[in-house]
Amino acid sequence: MATLPLGQSTQYPDQYDPTLLFPIPRIENRKKLGIKENQALPFVGVDIWNAFELSWLNKKGKPQIAVAEFQIPADSPNMIESKSFKLYLNSLNSARFEDENEVKERLITDLSTVAGSKITTRINPTEAISKKGMQEMGGILMDRLDIEIDPNLPADPSLLDVNESFGPIEQCLVSHLLKSNCPVTGQPDWASVQIRYQGRPILEEGLLRYLIGFRQLGEFHEHCVETIFTDIKRQCKPEKLSVYARYTRRGGLDINPFRTDHNSPWPENIRHARQ
Repeated sequence: MATLPLGQSTQYPDQYDPTLLFPIPRIENRKKLGIKENQALPFVGVDIWNAFELSWLNKKGKPQIAVAEFQIPADSPNMIESKSFKLYLNSLNSARFEDENEVKERLITDLSTVAGSKITTRINPTEAISKKGMQEMGGILMDRLDIEIDPNLPADPSLLDVNESFGPIEQCLVSHLLKSNCPVTGQPDWASVQIRYQGRPILEEGLLRYLIGFRQLGEFHEHCVETIFTDIKRQCKPEKLSVYARYTRRGGLDINPFRTDHNSPWPENIRHARQ
């Protein structure tokens, strides 16, 4: 952690510099979940990054602006540290490119090299994003439950249980109360989480208490989602499971991890990547 650029005083770049990108191996945190190196992952998925402050210069020196969407495969060896990602994108501000396609290819090359797997990206004009807007997550809102809870208690997987009196159902549960903290700076990270599953009904109160327990956890977004996925899978034993968290934007970037163990519907803004 001491070597991460996150949380350190930084000189913002004025020249294009792909060496700013900093990889974080996924395996160290997955070992905590009982996932061994070279073992098949219990899920597939992607980390969806949205960059709202992408800019570069055309050949005449005129600034161009856009919003970029990146998909980093969950099975890539590395994540990309968020501040290094922001610094790298800022380094493009004064770089000249022939056209948007050249920018896209440069992004794919640089990010794929650091992630260790081929990433995909899409560059959207800002007006297209403003017209599309943000859709609320569909599902049963667990936040409606009137529960008394100590918000300082850590996430306890033993809170996760099912109703044994019912047979398997298909259900989608949502909460906007997911919060964790950056493991380097301690800054809060807020998210909405959507859990789709097929299996015996998961007890909503226990699941909501479990999710609120992440409030004191210092962990990266991707690892929070993988922890939620593996804990639910282990404790509730659903036949099928998908977990998607949409984190709020910080510094012009948001990170939205998605993990699933079957061919489930993927979040709308990455569905094009599978078509």
